[in-house]
Amino acid sequence: MKILTTRLTGAAWILVSLFWATGNLLWAMPQQTVFGTITDTEQNPIPGVSIRLLNSNTGTQTDMQGAFSIQAQPSDTLSISYLGFKTLRLPVGNQITFTITLQQDITDLGEVTINAGYYNTTRREQTGSIARVTTEEIERQPVTNPLAALQGRMAGVNITQTTGVPGGGFDIQVRGTNSIGAGNDPLYIVDGVPFSGNSLGIATNNARVIPGSVSPLNALSPSDIASIEILKDADATAIYGSRGANGVVLITTKKGKGGKTSLSLNMQTGIAEVAQFVDLMDTSQYLEMRREAYANDEITTYPSNAFDVNGTWEDNPETDWQEKLLGNQAQFQEVNLRLNTGSAQTRFLIGANLRTENTVFEGNSDYTKASVLSAMNHQSADDRFAVNLSLNYVSEDNVLPLSDLTSQTRIPPNSPEVYTEDGSLNWAGNTWGNPYAAILNESYRYKSNNLIANATFSYALTKALSFKANLGYNQIEMEDKRLFPSTRYNPAANRDSRYSVVYSNTASRDSWIVEPQLTYENRWKKLDVSLLAGVTVQQQREEQFYVSAQGFPSNQELDNLASATTTTILDNGSSQYRYQAFFGRVNLNWDKKYMLNLTGRRDGSSRFGTGNRFANFGAAGLAWIFTEEALFKNQNVLSFGKLRASYGITGNDQIGNYEYLDAYTLSGRSYGDLNGLAPAQLFNPNFSWETNKKLELALETGLLNNRIYVIAALFRNRSSNQLVGIPQPGTTGFTSLRANLNAEVENRGFELELRSVNLDGKDLRWVTTFNFSLLKNELLSYPGLENSTNANLLVIGESLNLVQLYELQGVNPETGIYEFRDFNGDGSISFTEDRKYIRSYDPKYFGGLGNEISYKNWNLSFLLQFVGQDKNGLITNIPGAMINQPVAVLDRWQQPGDEATYQRYTTGRNSAALTAYNRFVNSSGNFVDASFVRLKNAYLSYRIPTVSKTITNASIFLQGQNLMTFTPFEGADPESGFSTNLPLLRQFSLGLQIQF
Repeated sequence: MKILTTRLTGAAWILVSLFWATGNLLWAMPQQTVFGTITDTEQNPIPGVSIRLLNSNTGTQTDMQGAFSIQAQPSDTLSISYLGFKTLRLPVGNQITFTITLQQDITDLGEVTINAGYYNTTRREQTGSIARVTTEEIERQPVTNPLAALQGRMAGVNITQTTGVPGGGFDIQVRGTNSIGAGNDPLYIVDGVPFSGNSLGIATNNARVIPGSVSPLNALSPSDIASIEILKDADATAIYGSRGANGVVLITTKKGKGGKTSLSLNMQTGIAEVAQFVDLMDTSQYLEMRREAYANDEITTYPSNAFDVNGTWEDNPETDWQEKLLGNQAQFQEVNLRLNTGSAQTRFLIGANLRTENTVFEGNSDYTKASVLSAMNHQSADDRFAVNLSLNYVSEDNVLPLSDLTSQTRIPPNSPEVYTEDGSLNWAGNTWGNPYAAILNESYRYKSNNLIANATFSYALTKALSFKANLGYNQIEMEDKRLFPSTRYNPAANRDSRYSVVYSNTASRDSWIVEPQLTYENRWKKLDVSLLAGVTVQQQREEQFYVSAQGFPSNQELDNLASATTTTILDNGSSQYRYQAFFGRVNLNWDKKYMLNLTGRRDGSSRFGTGNRFANFGAAGLAWIFTEEALFKNQNVLSFGKLRASYGITGNDQIGNYEYLDAYTLSGRSYGDLNGLAPAQLFNPNFSWETNKKLELALETGLLNNRIYVIAALFRNRSSNQLVGIPQPGTTGFTSLRANLNAEVENRGFELELRSVNLDGKDLRWVTTFNFSLLKNELLSYPGLENSTNANLLVIGESLNLVQLYELQGVNPETGIYEFRDFNGDGSISFTEDRKYIRSYDPKYFGGLGNEISYKNWNLSFLLQFVGQDKNGLITNIPGAMINQPVAVLDRWQQPGDEATYQRYTTGRNSAALTAYNRFVNSSGNFVDASFVRLKNAYLSYRIPTVSKTITNASIFLQGQNLMTFTPFEGADPESGFSTNLPLLRQFSLGLQIQF
């Protein structure tokens, strides 16, 4: 024992001697105080984070504001750890201030917080189906509409972009189409404030350049968004009652973070271009088609208006109109500035964003979006009182050509030059309509201002009971115009500004919401109880004024409608929608493995008659974490397993206001000096809600400490009590009555989600995500369908999005004319009896495969989006007419005995060929496979080592959107199909992020 003590003492003396021998070197290393703030990816400060010096006992923790300070040397390394987040190690170097963002550990299911609307949950304990996209995924995409950032990233959520024009629209479906006659859009909630997805624009104003409607979601800035959750099943949506029938989209904007004041600057600039053009005929092929068409029609002398072949135009011009009209590169720039500051109890965020971009079209175009975001979060010192305030203001200004020039790309390739030698527009002796006349003169203008304000107050009445009030206000004002100046006409027409016309629409929407609620949370032994009860009161008011004006003293006065000699009011009205509800939730959690979630809502809507104004909706969700059972305790493979199921009823009131009332409209006739009125709709006091019964069964499993996580779900939604037009006898004066019909629509499907952490080392991390959706839409029943207005649109047992086609049987080798199947066998082909070949526009499947790889300061992520679908084909004009065609139609019939894909050319003078062509356009032959796999997004960034005390973080990044598409579709873009819409653009951008 003495020998051991002597040896230890000797070793101690050796260590002491070494310490003194190197003391001068150790003392020469400078000590410094290192400051920092730590937040999560949504910029919320994280208190209690452990910060220590690696290989040392020195350490500290963040305060309630997420701030810390610690004494360190340049050679030290900070080790930062917190439950539920990835441990981070940062060398100190010469850096004094750190702004640190911790990434959630996606393998720790209990720490990933999910916004479920009126309450929060976790991946581990959620009983419903909720998809989520984070701010990192949104920021890595150069998009202007938040919906574009969701494509390919969520199971069960199908989003289609309708055009590549800035400010264009999107179609979104959450688990299919539920309603025949009412709306199918989801409910949008921005920071607790309902946000209408219905456009205030006039469709006829924007239809020629933006198909469908202008998306109101453009009035949100993606850079301001912290996360987007989409609620899908009954358990998640029933607490929203009638508004949740088609899913709920919850958008949360960024909030302030505590700690030292920081300023972040994000700048990017980029280009966009059409990725793929249709392979059209060149001049020689086109002229061959035209001359052959006349020969087939036995016309030997070309008509006087056949300028392309009768010698009026030359044969040698070779104009690629796709390249000429759509071949430019659009440019865009974006600057985002954000200031975070605050104290231990109060945090502030002020941010501003500006984005400008133009189009690939010739002429003037400019889209500008400016936004301001401010947020304040306060927590009292005793943590009993809290207030959260946010204000988001976005202004849009969009100037576009009045028409999408994609519709002009089929002009004959030997058309005249656009300009004459003196630089004026060339009208070639009045032989053509110069497309540049519209480009340079006609225009569409859209302006909007959108304000979303929210205030949330909460107070803990007792340890278990708390009160919360959510107050929200949304106002959007917009104006859109169509301008037809007289300069669009050929000068030979001698038309001045008296022939100029303007269509102007101004509209506004104001809405407010008040939602007080009580929450009770307690625990008794193994039972956790959470109770929620609340009230919703909401009001929305819309106003619209639509007018046309003609006869201006000058084209410089087109914005001054008062200067027009003739003005006509086309629409001038207002409407009001009122909604109130009582809602509640009961959540029971026994021993962290058995969970029951009950939600209910009683809704009242002003859109229905007094007898049916209120309805009840609710759902039950069950979950069992079976890996908490003893059977699964002593194994290392299955780390997490959960079975969950839900069933419930939601509703739908997405119809116009006042549709249950008698209504009158102006008759267009006058009696004396008074305008007459005419009845517009019949009174129906029984008008009531659609109902949607949702059923889901899901299995969630985690393998190898949740490094592999899989969710598989089966669902079935049945929507009934459909709001449609029921046929009425002619003696009533109306052909139909808007009412509820006992028709039933079913959506059923399978969803698969997978996430795997492939590598998780100190410097190298690789995560893969995958989602796959298989959906089926079916009309189960529709009493009296054959006598309804939908008789030619719907078929029992088929999708609501069907198309009824002729079935092409090929080209008759003797006559060269298309032949079609005679379904009823009567010897003739008829529109009503022989369009029995049914196909659907619904996607057969869709999904996405994403990867994120980080190595030291480098980060690479990319997403492959895939969709299986059918679309209309390339042939929209008769081959042989004075319009260019895809080169595919060169495979045509020329003489008896030919086996060809396309029939003989004709100018339209051959009645049999013309009739066959009209049928072909609406046949199986022109409905093609448009499935695709697309490199939707790629992002590469490099974090620059900090070399300045002022700059705490800096990175440079390169990102791309719609980079490559693999598809059998022969058009420009399989997503939008072959149409006159500008296809989606391929985008590249280079950016810089700096934090001070």
